[in-house]
Order: sequence, then structure tokens, then C-alpha cells
Amino acid sequence: MADVVQYRLERMVNELEDLERRGLFSRQEIAEVVRQRRKFEYRLKRPSPLKQDFLAYIEYEKQLDALRLLRKKAVARGLKEKGNKKMKKSLSDLAGVSRILEIYRLATNRFKGDIELWFQYLEFCRQRRNGRMKKVLAQVIRFHPKVPGVWIYAAAWEFDQNLNAAAARALMQSGLRVCPTSEDLWVEYLRMELTYLNKLKARKVALGEDKGTLICDHEAADEKQWRDENKELFMGFDEKRENDEASDIQNTEAEKKVDLFREQGLSILRTVYSGAIESVPSSFSLRTRFVEILDATDLAHSHEMREEILNDMKRDFSKEPEYWDWLARKESQLEKAMQVYDEAIKVVPSSAIFCLYIRFLKDAVGHNNGEVPSSGDFVSYNHILMVYDKAESMGCITEDLACEHISCFLQLGRLEEARKLAENLCNGKLSDAVDLWVLRLSVEMRCVTERCGYSSKTDLLSLYEHLENVLLKMTISKAERLWLMALKFFLNQKQYFDKLVELSLVSLIKDGGSDDGFSLSTAIVNVFLEQDGVQSARETYKRFLALPRPGLSMCIDCIELETNLALAGDRKCLLEARKLYESALATYEQDVSLWRNYYTMEIKMGTSETANAVYWRARKLLKDNVALLSSECL
Repeated sequence: MADVVQYRLERMVNELEDLERRGLFSRQEIAEVVRQRRKFEYRLKRPSPLKQDFLAYIEYEKQLDALRLLRKKAVARGLKEKGNKKMKKSLSDLAGVSRILEIYRLATNRFKGDIELWFQYLEFCRQRRNGRMKKVLAQVIRFHPKVPGVWIYAAAWEFDQNLNAAAARALMQSGLRVCPTSEDLWVEYLRMELTYLNKLKARKVALGEDKGTLICDHEAADEKQWRDENKELFMGFDEKRENDEASDIQNTEAEKKVDLFREQGLSILRTVYSGAIESVPSSFSLRTRFVEILDATDLAHSHEMREEILNDMKRDFSKEPEYWDWLARKESQLEKAMQVYDEAIKVVPSSAIFCLYIRFLKDAVGHNNGEVPSSGDFVSYNHILMVYDKAESMGCITEDLACEHISCFLQLGRLEEARKLAENLCNGKLSDAVDLWVLRLSVEMRCVTERCGYSSKTDLLSLYEHLENVLLKMTISKAERLWLMALKFFLNQKQYFDKLVELSLVSLIKDGGSDDGFSLSTAIVNVFLEQDGVQSARETYKRFLALPRPGLSMCIDCIELETNLALAGDRKCLLEARKLYESALATYEQDVSLWRNYYTMEIKMGTSETANAVYWRARKLLKDNVALLSSECL
């Protein structure tokens, strides 16, 4: 390995001498360059070089070559000021790029499957206009024929850089044979053919044999149409009559003359479109991209072709909500777009189409921009509410749509209507929706606040009864947000809060406590601690710990509570903490962290005897994990 590295360094001698002779680098800098290159060469020659080794070497050589180029320009300016001739190219001007290319070659030989590395190699060759580009393109196509981006990149280089349209066309057609289901390949092939046709037309225009372009300028077309319709405003009567006669003659000649380029463009688009939908018949996005290309170009009979594509899309995708959403957003007028959505609801009555319809209407009135609806926008917001009602009446309402419906009322300041709607939805088929219940509770809290804290007993009783039914149906982990909201809402209603505590005991018996994550019992204990003090909290957590499966999280939280009080000087709390540890270890005796915390507490607040007793008990029970305990504690 050392011989190979030394040989490669010796081949750099002429280049380094040239750098010193031309005054671009000093001897000390060249020595540093040699040292860095030797380090990189040894990395590349080890048994299993990493990709990062090659990339680091390439980056170093790129920075070195950039520095050489800057210094060369500075030296050239100095020579020019002295009246000397320009600096000629020498070995050092070419050696840097050659070395980088060689490193890329070695890297791609080592990591043939890394497509990102291949593209970096290609991009460097393209930027430096190196003659190795064609060879590298052939290699990457040979190794990665199933990657559409490779064919597109190769054809783009042939078309844009090498100016060889025939070779680019051959590459794209080969790529389509290998990857017939690639949408990008079909679209880029069509773009390339139309671009080539437009270049040919531009050449005819430059020679004075034709006029116009295949690129469709909608603003210019609209302006021309307006001027043609109102041309009498810009000329006198006699001039108008003469121009009308001349215009009629020109129009007659234009009708006889066929624009071959526009006809050829339409033929190409029709051919590519037919092949694309035959290869990828289920792709909706491919059809939309063809429509975008058609709208951006000025082809013969483009309107008929557009209608043909739209009819095909309606035939194949009329049951897809995204088709109707795309079709509606293509309309320039809001009323026509709404008519499209209304038709879609009849064809595809689903929650998805209602979501898209409502999102469109909200965008139309500036909802997504955070704007406050003005008086003129209330009609649109009322229409949004009508769409929500229609979704509910057709049975397409979902939890998300229901929450958005309520939020829409809240945004408009119609709190009482929002409350009634939330009540109806929670009592209907969405009675199990957690987010909907959370939103309903928040609305009820706002109503209570606006009524200066007053809420009728009937409302509270009805709300609690429905809430109880929901909480009993759901697991604690699923209804986490609902439990927290309910505890907060009924905090000052002792009768209902006590019922919630009893309800939580029933739920914990059914589901068990949590070993990690949310702990309902801990949340309730914290409420009692804040409201009634330590003794009440202690009585509460003892009730929870008496359940069959209280959960590790509950045990740890109670231990933390007693430990914090013990650190404040309450010795009674230390005894309670020990009881809690013993109770937890009776169920979780193999939990290393529990033993470790117990041992740490005894070291801080207990005696050496109690600490040693805990340690030796842990050693006896943990066995395989005793090393972990020792490493953490000792």
C-alpha cells in the first residue's frame, strides 16, 4: 500500500514544481499539499474505504484548484500591468481537474449503486465541459437503466450542451422502452420535442420565412383580441375601410396557408399522449401535466385536443375527488368552480369531496391567510356553512369536518349556534369522537365564561351524562385529552368532579394504569395536591395504588412526590416513600431504574445500613443486570 501511495505522489512532482515555478504556491504550502494528499491517498488504499473518504478528497482538491485559479488571476493582473504577455496554460492548469475526475472514477467503481455519487460525477464533468462526459453517461446508464432521471439527464445534456437533438431523442425513446411507467420521462420527452420544434420555428422566423412562436402568451393574445374588437377606436373612417379590405385579403391568405409547425406540434402531443396513457392509464397527475403543457403552447386545434384530454379524464377519473378538485380550480370564475363542486357531490358523495370543496371556499375568502372576514365575505362563509350542513344531511360528516364546522361558527362569533351544533353532533353518530368532545367542552367553557360563570344544572347534568358514556367506551390512552379537559371543566363543580374521580377508578380497573406516558391517576392526584394539600393527595393516590394494576408511572410519580417532601425535611414522607418503593418493587422487581432510584434515595436521605440492604437485595434479584446497577450507582 505504501508503495502505491508513494508512486502516486511521485507522479505529482511535475505539477507541484510548476506551481512553485509560476509563483502560485510557496514551498511550505506545497509541502502541506503533499502531506494532505498523502493522508487522503492512504485512506483510499485501506481495505474498505468509505464514501466519505472519496468525497473529502474531492472537496479538498476542488478548494485547492479554486485557490490556484484565484492566485493565477492575481499573477496575471500583475503581469498585465507590467506590460508582459498573458500566462500560458501549463501542466498545473489541467492536473487538478484530472485528479478530481480520477477520484470520482475510483469512487464510482467502488460504489456503483450510489446514484447520488454518479450525478455528482456527471455534474462536475458538465461544469468543466470535460470530454469524459459521454463515457460517464454511458456507464451510469449501464449500471442504472431503471432510473428515469438518468435518461432525462443524458438527453438534456445531448440536447442543450451537445446540440444533438437526434441523440437526445434516441436516449429518451430508449428510456421510455426501459421505464414505460415513468411519468417524468413522458412529460420531459414531450417538452423536448416541442422545444425542438419551437427552435426550428424560431429559425424560420429569423430567416423571415415565418412569424410567431409556439409559446402561448395569454396576455398578448387577450390584448390582440381586444384591439381587433375595438380597432375602430384607433383609426379614421377612410383608413378603417381600407384596412378592413386589406385585413380580409390577409385573413383569406392566412386561412389557405397551413402552419406546419403548429400542426406538427399537435401531432407530436397527440402521439406522446396516446403512448403515455396506454403505459400509465391510472395516473391522474400525468394527464394534468399534459394539460398544463397544452395550455402553455400555441398549437393547431389545441382547444379540441384539450377537450379530448378532459373527456378522457372525466371518463377515467370521475369517481376520484382529486379530479373534481383540479377541474374546479382550473375555472377562473368562482361561480363556475362552485358548480363543478356541486356536480362532484352528486357524482362522488363522499367526505373527501366535501373537504376539498370547503378548503376551496375558505381559500376564496382568505381564510387561510388569517384574514378577518369582511361584510362582503359573509355570503361565502354562509355558503361554507351550507356545505357543512349538506355533508351532515348526506351522511358524509366526519370528525374533522364536524370540528371544522363548529370552529367556523366560533370564528364568525356565533357561539350559541356552535354550542348547539356541538351538542347535536356529540349526541349523534359521532358520539365516540374524542376531538369533537374536547371541542364541545371548550365551547361549553366559553359559554360559562360569557355568562359570568353561570351554567344551568340541567346543562351540566346532561353534559356529564354524555361525557360519562363516552369515557366509559374509550380507553384511557385514547381519551387522554378528553379526561384532562373534563377535569379542568368540572374542577369547581365538586359534585361532578367527585363523580369523575369515581369514573376514573372504574376506567383504571378496566384498562389498568400506564407504565409510561400519560397517567390519569397522576393527573387527578396533582389536582388534589394543588386544591386540598398533601394529605388529600396522599389519600387519593392510596386509593389508586390499591387497584389491581396501578401502573409504574403512577408509582414513580407518587414516590417523587414523597421524596420531594422528604428533601424539604419531613421525615414521615421518607417512610411513605420507602413503602411506595417496596410496593412498586413487589410488582416490578426486575426494573433496574427503580432499584437504582431506591438506592440513590437511601444514600441521600437514609443510612449506610439501609442503602447496603437495598443494594444487596438488588444484586440478588437482578442477577444479569447487576453490572448495570453497579455502574450507575457506584
